[in-house]
Formats: sequence, C-alpha cells, structure tokens
Amino acid sequence: MSDKHDGPDFETLAIRAGQVRTAEGEHSEPIFPTSSFVFENAAAAAARFSGEEPGNIYSRFTNPTVRIFEQRLAALEGGECCVATSSGMAAILSVCAALLKTGDHVICSRSVFGTTTVLFSTYLAKFGIETTFVPLADLDNWEQAIRPETQLLFLETPSNPLTELVDIRALADLAHANGCLLCVDNCFCTPALQQPLALGADLVIHSATKYLDGQGRCVGGAVIGDEERVGKDIFGFLRTAGPTMSPFNAWVFLKGLETLSLRMQAHSKNALEIARWLEQQQHIERVFHPGLESHPQHDLAGSQQKDYGGIVSFEVTGGQNNAWSLIDATRVFSITANLGDTKSTITHPATTTHGRLTPEQRADTGITDGLIRLAVGLESVNDLEADLERGLATIGH
Repeated sequence: MSDKHDGPDFETLAIRAGQVRTAEGEHSEPIFPTSSFVFENAAAAAARFSGEEPGNIYSRFTNPTVRIFEQRLAALEGGECCVATSSGMAAILSVCAALLKTGDHVICSRSVFGTTTVLFSTYLAKFGIETTFVPLADLDNWEQAIRPETQLLFLETPSNPLTELVDIRALADLAHANGCLLCVDNCFCTPALQQPLALGADLVIHSATKYLDGQGRCVGGAVIGDEERVGKDIFGFLRTAGPTMSPFNAWVFLKGLETLSLRMQAHSKNALEIARWLEQQQHIERVFHPGLESHPQHDLAGSQQKDYGGIVSFEVTGGQNNAWSLIDATRVFSITANLGDTKSTITHPATTTHGRLTPEQRADTGITDGLIRLAVGLESVNDLEADLERGLATIGH
C-alpha cells in the first residue's frame, strides 16, 4: 500500500464528512429542531443578516443539521456546494427558478419521472420557459434540439423506469460547446455508483427520499454543484422561497448515507439476479436492467457506473390486466410507487408514476400497459423470486 493518500475514501466520507461536534462532545450528529437562532448582540445580528459574518440565522435557510447533510453529500458527489430541499421535485424546481427566465429553452429527456415531465411541460411553460423532449440516448437529437436560447439540458440516467442510459461525458461536451448547463438526476445510482460531476455535468439532482434515505422514512431533495450557481443562485432561491429540508429529515438522511455504499452494492447484486431470472420466465416479453448483456447500453453502464443499480422493469404479455394480476398476487413486494427502500416495491408505471402523462407521451417514452417496475430491496432473492413466480402463475388463468 502506498504511503501517499489523497484523502478519505467514499465510505469514510459517508460516515464522517461535515460533522463538527458541539461542546457537548456528541458522537452522533445532533438534531437542531429550532426555527431561529440567538445573536450575541444587535451588531452580530446585523453582520449575520448582511452576510459579513457566517452563521445561523433562521432554519428556512441555515440549520446545523441540514448543513452537515449538505456538506456530506457534496463531498460524496465531488461538488463544491449542496443545497438541501424539501423534496426531489423541489430540488428540480429550485434549479429552474434560480437559473432560468422567461424566454429560455430547456431540453429534457423523454425518459424522466412523470412528475418531472409535468413540471417542465405545464408549470414552467406558464412562465414562458419552453421545453423540448428528446430521446435520452440519441445525442444527435439533443444536438438538433439546441437553440440560441437553450440554457439547460436535463436528464435522468439510468432513466425511470426503463433504465435507459446516456453518455454523460459526451452530453456534457455537447452542452458546454453550446453554452448550456447539464443537470443530471442521479437518483437511481447515487454517488456510490455514479458521479456525474466527474463526467462533466454542472449540476446533480437527488431525491433523498429514495436510496439516500434507504428505508422509506422521509421526503427530501438536494442540488449539488459549484459555489456560484448552487451556493449563490440556488441557495438564494431557497432562502427567499423556502422549499426547505427539515432538521429531522436531514438527520435521517445522514444516517442513511452511512450505509449507502453497502446498500447500493446489495441492491445491485439482488436486482441483477432477479433480472436474469426474469429473462428465463414465461409470459415476459422483455426485461430492462443495465446489468443484463441484452441491455443496449450494457457496456456504457459498465464504463460510467460502478455497478448496475437496484431497478428492474419488465413487460408482461396481455397488457394492463395481466400486469395488475401479477402485482396483486405478490405478498412480499410492497405495492407502492416509492423506491430505494430496503423493502422491495412493485408498481405499474402507466397508471401511477407516469399516469398523468398523455397516452402519446407514455408511448414516446416506452411506458406500455404491460410494464411493471421493481425496486429490488434487500430481502432474500429466493423469496422475491418465489413472490414473482406467484404473480406470473396468474397470467393465462
């Protein structure tokens, strides 16, 4: 082993980064459930409010527990700064509200969470921000969609729910050559498996609700990037508009980060086993998981991710009726649209996560009526396969 060490490894940062102990000498990070903070005198209060002196002011935008979470997640993603928000969607809204204006243009992958599509196509459109949706993996389509007024390229990779990928480095080069920012939703991989900033992205989005928490306890989000855009512009929006993460939720997410690397390895292992098993079963038309050799971007996943993640989607024959029949027959999988939990979950995207999209929008993104999404948890794979087998047995009967 070399005597030279460039700094703490990921697993150490996930446990130690950001913590500054108080005079009480606590070992675990403290929770500060307070709305405001007391100043030594009027001059100190004025210095804090003016920005001349750093420190806590009001928990809408300065809280010690939230700050530890922000500093730790920034360290894990390799970013300069992080702003924590009340949800993943609040993180996306904060980016758009802080960095875009009327007349700007966004290019967004078609293969994003359904609510993200609604945010761009319905609500940002009300403020004169236009969005063009393109196929995620087709770089030519991204390039052709760029206009003089294009400011932001937005995507998820792997995508929800079909686990489609794009070459982040190539898309970052394209964005920067045209004066645009690249924002990557890293929810499915987390920094344990993928670090978009190191591949050239400008901003990273998280729904901390998912794998960062890891046990389905709290809702939260985050934006990671540089000091100027995140630390100044997006923080300024948070300070003014208040889509704030609570101290308690930040503390829960801190506990989740401590086991993130181990959990993502276990999720990935279980998901790949189940994906390979599903490929061998009857009544299944196609299985979607980047770890499968049949996945069209299997090699890309191996080059820009450390592992393949915990999401598996598959299409059953017979459309919605058979998909619902399979889902309803399961007993171990939880029927819920959330993901990233130690408990495995199962959902029908066409009528849940992507249910607010038009049939045409769902068709464009490959969301068929027979599609089922699994977020593979940490239970026994044997039990999960037996549960799916119980569901598959209902098809054709």
